[in-house]
Amino acid sequence: MTEEILINVTPRETRVALVENGMLQEVHIERASRRGYVGNIYKGRVSRVMPGMQAAFVEIGLDRAAFLHASDIMRPNAILVGENGEAAPTPTPPINELVRDGQEIVVQVVKDPLGTKGARLTTHLSIPSRYLVLLPYSTVLGVSVRIEDETERMRLKEILAEAIGENPLGYIVRTNAEGHSRDALVEDINYLRKLWTTLHGRLNGAKVGSRIYEDLPLAVRALRDLMRPSIEKVRVDSRETLELVVEFTVQFMPDLADRVEHYPGERPVFDLYGVEDEIQRALKKEVPLKSGGYLVVDQTEAMTTIDVNTGSYLGTRNLEETVYRTNLEAAQAAARHLRLRNLGGIIIIDFIDMVDEEHKRQVIRQLEKSLARDHAKSTVYEMSPLGLVEMTRKRTTESLERQLCEACPACSGRGTIKTAETVTYEIFREITRAVRQFDAEKLLVLATPDVVSRILDEDSVAVAELEEFIGKTIRFQPEEHYSQEQFDVVLL
Repeated sequence: MTEEILINVTPRETRVALVENGMLQEVHIERASRRGYVGNIYKGRVSRVMPGMQAAFVEIGLDRAAFLHASDIMRPNAILVGENGEAAPTPTPPINELVRDGQEIVVQVVKDPLGTKGARLTTHLSIPSRYLVLLPYSTVLGVSVRIEDETERMRLKEILAEAIGENPLGYIVRTNAEGHSRDALVEDINYLRKLWTTLHGRLNGAKVGSRIYEDLPLAVRALRDLMRPSIEKVRVDSRETLELVVEFTVQFMPDLADRVEHYPGERPVFDLYGVEDEIQRALKKEVPLKSGGYLVVDQTEAMTTIDVNTGSYLGTRNLEETVYRTNLEAAQAAARHLRLRNLGGIIIIDFIDMVDEEHKRQVIRQLEKSLARDHAKSTVYEMSPLGLVEMTRKRTTESLERQLCEACPACSGRGTIKTAETVTYEIFREITRAVRQFDAEKLLVLATPDVVSRILDEDSVAVAELEEFIGKTIRFQPEEHYSQEQFDVVLL
């Protein structure tokens, strides 16, 4: 498998694309006007404690107060030993025992503001580096569950325990550390220690609402999170950003630094790899499958639904085999588009009904296998009798669609508009309402050409009857710039 990272930089926007075997898998966008807040650490003040929700609102200097749940508040000695000797968390105490109104508190953003919701906070601070995550208020030493080899897990834990010595800080070994040397981990430990010493010093004199720590800019952050030995090239189309990226790779991943290069071509790097076209396709509801089937992806406030259809695919053997093949392909495509569109929260995939239980298991396995390369944590549940698969995917930032698009002004985000016939009858009702309230000799109706054309053609008899009923003349004027649902009734 060939993997490449493409970094496209303009004065107000940075975009990063991860391409596998020539196919876009992930796209990350950061705009100067709307940089994300995830990972940032702030000195905040509790503005309101809500016992009924086990949560508090905290002012951290953003437009909206941020949300802090009781379970996200750090508590000393929060682990007890259970009846069988295993570690068990203590029950979360009432929120008003943990924080109070007006209290100053150090918090970290774990979810950006989404829609009408404020940012989600935690007091469990964590600061990532290339191979480790520092937990400054903890003494935990852990290894990512994605490193499955038990021998490797033990090796990494031993290196960590030996390197930190009596240092009271906690660390988690990231997936990227798998197979790397002791020197690489020690370098990260030293970097994180120095960084935390600096940040801890800033905390003492910080004012409420001030930012103590900000995560790296997107171009560098993407390399920290996405760069691995399987990445063949990193192409950057900005010399200024290239210097930042090279400096970071030389310091933290010198063995991969020679894979970073400048892209000097006249043709935009995203065009060269077809990324622009893929982004446009990712904003559409329908996803065509090679077999002739297709997916319909619908993102709503509560959840995302993916509907699988056979389309023009007829198969070669029988219906069950046709459905099975379509569902296997759909599972791969669904996993890719969840990652590409950055869809999270609750997701329902409506596969085509299958009779064979083994086919159902294979489709679930294919979905889980396709999700394995996704950096966002996901959980897939068994297929229901109706062919529905419920799953969740961790969401920390807005989806691609909500980053790039806004609600349609013509339909107010409904996805549909009223028919010309419906608007016609609304106009008739508005005319009747207007003549009852105001006195006028004539009325002028302004509406879109399609609506005016329909009124004068199909509803001309109804207009004549209405004029006779109200005793006034009605004139219609088409307006090109009006949307189909827009009209005005003017009294003359």
